[in-house]
Formats: sequence, C-alpha cells, structure tokens
Amino acid sequence: MVQPSGPPSRRARLVTKDGRCNIELGNLESGNHLAYLVDFWTTFVEIRWRFVLLLFVASFTGSWFVFSLLWYWIAKSNGDLAAPGGVDGHVMCVANVNSLTTAFLYSLETQTTIGYGGRALTGQCPGTVAVIVLQSVAGVFINSFMCGVILAKISLPKRRAKTVSFSQVAVICLLKGKLCLLIRVANLRKTLLIGSQIYGKLLRTTTTPDGETFILDQLDIAFTVDSGKDNLFFVCPLTLYHAIERSSPFYELSADTLAQQDFELVVFLDGISESTSSSCQVRTSYTPQEIRWGHNFLPIISRTRTGKYCVDFSNFSKSVRVDTPHCARCFDGNVDLPNRKRHTEKMGVDNLGFHVIDIHDSVDVTKM
Repeated sequence: MVQPSGPPSRRARLVTKDGRCNIELGNLESGNHLAYLVDFWTTFVEIRWRFVLLLFVASFTGSWFVFSLLWYWIAKSNGDLAAPGGVDGHVMCVANVNSLTTAFLYSLETQTTIGYGGRALTGQCPGTVAVIVLQSVAGVFINSFMCGVILAKISLPKRRAKTVSFSQVAVICLLKGKLCLLIRVANLRKTLLIGSQIYGKLLRTTTTPDGETFILDQLDIAFTVDSGKDNLFFVCPLTLYHAIERSSPFYELSADTLAQQDFELVVFLDGISESTSSSCQVRTSYTPQEIRWGHNFLPIISRTRTGKYCVDFSNFSKSVRVDTPHCARCFDGNVDLPNRKRHTEKMGVDNLGFHVIDIHDSVDVTKM
C-alpha cells in the first residue's frame, strides 16, 4: 500500500519544515538592543519587506522635506517671501521660491535631478551653493544605500534555498544489508549547488546520571549517499541515508517505541550556488511522527523512450510498506550477513537515489 505524505506534526519544534528557527529571545538587556543599531546593515537586510518599503518612502520624502525647510529659511532670511519676483530691485537667492510649497518642490527637483527650469539658483547667495552640494551628496548616499538594501534582499542566499526541497517524511528500511534512515532531497533548478555537504543534528532532552537535565542536547547524525557526503552531483533528487548501527542514536529504537520518543532530527545541506557563487544552507526537521518505520520511498526518476531522464515529483514524499526488521538490535543479533544480502536483493533497493524505469511518454512527469 502506498503511503502519501501526511500533514506536519503539531509538536513544538525548533526548526520548521521550511527551515525557519522557532526560537524567541527574552529578557535581553537594553544594551544588547544597541547591537542591532551598530550592525545596521544586517538589520536593514533582514527586516521584512513592508518595513523596507516604508523606509524607502520615508527616507526620500523625509530628506526632501528637511532640505525644503533649509531652502525656505534661506528665502525668508533673504527677504524673498516679502518681496517676491525681484520687486524694488530685490535679488532672490533662488528664483521662484517664495513659499514652503515652492521650497519643497525645489528640494524635490534638486535631489531627483528633475530640474523643470522654473526654479533655480541665482548665484547671488554663497550659502545656497553649499546647501545644494550638501543635498546632492545626501541624495546620492540615500540612493546608493536603498538600492543596496533592495538588491541584497533580492539576492539573499536563503532565496536559493527555497528551490531545494526535502521530503515531508523520512523512512526506515533495509538498504545494502543495513537498517537505514532515508530522506529525500531535490534541487528544483537546473543550476547546481557546488561543494554540497550534508549532515544532521539530533535534538533531544537528556538527563545525566547526576540528575542534570540538558534541553536541546545536540548529537551529530552522519548522512551520506552512494557518491559520498561531500561534493555531491546534485543534478537529480538524491536519497540521503543514515546507517542505524551501534554508534547511532537510533540503535535502541524499534517500530513500537519510535512514535513515543521525544526528539527532533534536523537535516542540513550546505552548498554554493553555481550562478551567483553565494553560499546557502537548506534545513528541515523531522519529528518521530514524521519518520515511518518499515517504509521505502517510491522511485521517481525514469527514462522515456526518447532517452530523456524525467522526475515525477508527485511521488517525491510517498512511501510504500516493505519488509523491515522490528528493531536494529534484533537485526544485528539474528540476521547474518549472507541473509542480509539476499534480503536486500529481494527488496530491490540497490540504488534508491537513481532508480531507472521505463515509462510511456504520456505519463505526466516533471522534466529536468
């Protein structure tokens, strides 16, 4: 029976399925908040888009208004408001700036280099030259900063991570004569992740013999594929596996006790984007309710009659029940190596990461 991917568990978890860390920092000292202002660039890059757009509008309109007050003050000090248009031989500092509204329009035209021609410096007031230079420099700085923030947010490496997908569930079954925990990962883009590395962390609450309790105690979980665990050729979906041996934290588990456990398996994939050369990290997590003992993933890579390799993502997280030992301990104690090899060959799981089958061209598949 094929088992579809189920809904995510409602158990509180440190890392969500899409890789976000579910953690809250409380009771921070007031001095620690100043660190966000010191590292203002990272703060601006990481804030939400709504605040970036608000900052974008506020920075420009605010600078226009501040400099309009300077231009209005210059006009008022020079008497331009009392004698507009050069009455009685009066020489204006800025032509046609005789109110706060016209001062704001002149400030906007200056900073955005529009220059309609109706308002301009007369050259009779030396202070106006300094103000226009100051506003031009400030405008260039604001333009550069805002363009940099927007470009940095658009090109964040975590955006590339959105196109790398993990299976919704993990499975435990026999693979190459060993009891293994299997996870699928797929790259949804044709561009590769160079120098990819995979590893895992098991988060659980442990108590020492002295009675000391460690919350979120971390244990290393080694994952690999047939080609190794470094420098993966990540052109098609891969199946990661962790061998449940005596050194594995899962060695004491069984099919009956798995669902009653309280842990979280966090899986990481690090790599460098081929197109942008930026490093990125993809992560997800699995709770005991999302690990299926005695299941194996369905094959998703196939070859058409024309020789093209295709990936059917409708089976990406689907699994089928297979014959699997009840626990790792009984598997080590009761099954010899020749029997394991025969059992593995019978199950046909020699290479889950790249299983090729023949299909008709009419089948709905996603082409690589």
